[in-house]
Amino acid sequence: MIVTHTLSKAQFSQEKMGNVTIGAGENLYAGLNCFEPGQEHKAHTHAGQDKLYVVLDGSGEVTVGEETAVVSAGDVILAPAGVPHSMRNPGPRRLTVLIVFAPPPTKA
Repeated sequence: MIVTHTLSKAQFSQEKMGNVTIGAGENLYAGLNCFEPGQEHKAHTHAGQDKLYVVLDGSGEVTVGEETAVVSAGDVILAPAGVPHSMRNPGPRRLTVLIVFAPPPTKA
């Protein structure tokens, strides 16, 4: 068993959203998306992959399909496979989000 304090793994960058792998297995991937104020992950889709967001710290705005919502620590968001989704941090604090993919991304 591996135990980690997830928020201690957060890595932020002024240039772009930070992305940290927390765990990767044959059937599941977990990582962190780390947003400075004003940063965003533009709308995109994942064919054949469901994505779960868990807001760990801060608040932001998420869009899944045609729905947009303000989210904060403790909120969980599902982006089903093939549905466009995005996340943005309007500020003023940092935003840290746990992301989980199933199945995991394939290595190119």
